[in-house]
Amino acid sequence: MDGKRVTLTVLIVAGLGMLTPAMGRAQEPSTAPGNGRFGNPDESTSRVFQDYLYGVIKSIDANEIVLDKTKFGVDQSYRFDPKLKVVRDGKPSSRDTLKVGEPIYVQVKKEKKTGDQIAKKILVGAVASKLP
Repeated sequence: MDGKRVTLTVLIVAGLGMLTPAMGRAQEPSTAPGNGRFGNPDESTSRVFQDYLYGVIKSIDANEIVLDKTKFGVDQSYRFDPKLKVVRDGKPSSRDTLKVGEPIYVQVKKEKKTGDQIAKKILVGAVASKLP
């Protein structure tokens, strides 16, 4: 009986010894390159424009801009901030260069007292994947 017990113990220990390296490898991170099909989530363009609203300029005047084709489905008007920044093709520009029909991204803040939406920054044209 002791011989069988010793043999069984040796087999169990040997079996566990063989499994231990495989279990250790299971805890190691994969060495697969990147995320392949979906790209790197930290460098995604969508993260860069997360706080911006997209729209097409419907009308523009000295005090406000009206956007069509926004995520709200209806025309949205935004007042200009006195310190408005306009970036065209990655370079500083002015709001005089904005034209009706142009697609833009707008960074907006909401005025607490009146609820008006104020355009703080407008991005136009070929915008890099990282903000200036």
